[in-house]
Amino acid sequence: MRKSLLWITILIISISMVTVFSLAGCKGEEAAEEEAAEEEAAEEMALSGQLEIFSWWTAGGEGEGKEALFEIYREKYPDVEIIDATVAGGAGMNAQAVLATRMSAGDPPDTFQVHAGHELIDTYGVADLLEPVNFIFEEEGWFDFYPDDMISILSSGDDILSVPVNIHRSNVLWYNKAVFEANSITVPTTFDEFFAAADTLQAAGITPLALGDTGIWTAVHVFENVLLGTLGPADYIGLFDGSVAWDSAKVKDAIQTFVDMLDYVNSDHSALAWDEAAQYVIDGTAAMTIMGDWAEGFFKSKGLTPDVEFGYEPAPGTSGSFMALSDTFCLPKNVKDRENTIAWLKICGSKEGQDAFNPLKGSIPARTDPDLSLYDVYLQGAIADFGSNSITPSIAHGAAVSQTWSQAINDIMTLLVSDKDVEAAAVAFQAAADENL
Repeated sequence: MRKSLLWITILIISISMVTVFSLAGCKGEEAAEEEAAEEEAAEEMALSGQLEIFSWWTAGGEGEGKEALFEIYREKYPDVEIIDATVAGGAGMNAQAVLATRMSAGDPPDTFQVHAGHELIDTYGVADLLEPVNFIFEEEGWFDFYPDDMISILSSGDDILSVPVNIHRSNVLWYNKAVFEANSITVPTTFDEFFAAADTLQAAGITPLALGDTGIWTAVHVFENVLLGTLGPADYIGLFDGSVAWDSAKVKDAIQTFVDMLDYVNSDHSALAWDEAAQYVIDGTAAMTIMGDWAEGFFKSKGLTPDVEFGYEPAPGTSGSFMALSDTFCLPKNVKDRENTIAWLKICGSKEGQDAFNPLKGSIPARTDPDLSLYDVYLQGAIADFGSNSITPSIAHGAAVSQTWSQAINDIMTLLVSDKDVEAAAVAFQAAADENL
């Protein structure tokens, strides 16, 4: 009996000791986690000074998305003053001119918006003006959440030069559902269907296609959609590696189709910006517009709901293709507020940041782990299409061609919209390709 009592006593003591050590271990782990959280909070609170963020986001949807990112930053770093250095103008045409002047003068903003692809690499990458941000991807564990193809358009060699905040789709036809229903029109998926619908709308006194090309990039935007819809994704991509000629019969067909579409746009197109043209669709004075899905953010900022007041389809001929561009932010060398900028880039590339920004902006996250419940019916469809469609780069938004080539295309387009000379445009497009390939 005494031996039994002794073993029971030893067993109770052993269990008690194990429990004590286990509790001590748990408390140790909890203390370590609390200490890490406190250190992170202290690091966030420690940042001060300013952060100058240069962008061109001013229109409805764009401004709200940007402000959502600002709110996250201010909550984490309340002692940092955000300088919102915004230059108005769609696609960044005005902003890029201002930025080029500042960069050449050695006065970079702390961070600036730049399109992934050639606009990023061929301009600021080759000039060695940016600090690689590989270390941020490593610290944040982002290589698990960004596809290799995404990384490649952000990189020059092994150097990742910017952090993406989104992906936009540019080949979308937006339309006023009430106007289409009132005129018994089916959404056009081919160019023949487009022109048939346009004739019906024009006869009813409604502008078929809203265009605002006070910035010529919007005309280039429509034209790249016509190119894709005419050539298909493989030949469209071939335009940028020299395997498809810009003066070929198919490209001339696309140029002619674009010129024919100009007969159905609003007469004041040269005096309007893209969002003013989109407002015509909201008002019902125009039925359609071809624009990227930042237009969805604009429509929602005006109180409209996708699939209720406005509808959407891939631009004619482009079903199964996703013409993509990505807004990114970078870390210029020798900026005044480097640590503040790194904190901004971490928010831009985070799940939290992208899920706050994109539902308002009208874009989809560049990450592969979004909370789909936060995205509306259009954006959920765009996320699915991005995973299954042929991906093609945008000319108008810096993904497909260098900035010098893009400027040449803009200049040719300015003449084409005015004189509608198809043959002259084809020759000029080919000459620009020969010079820039």
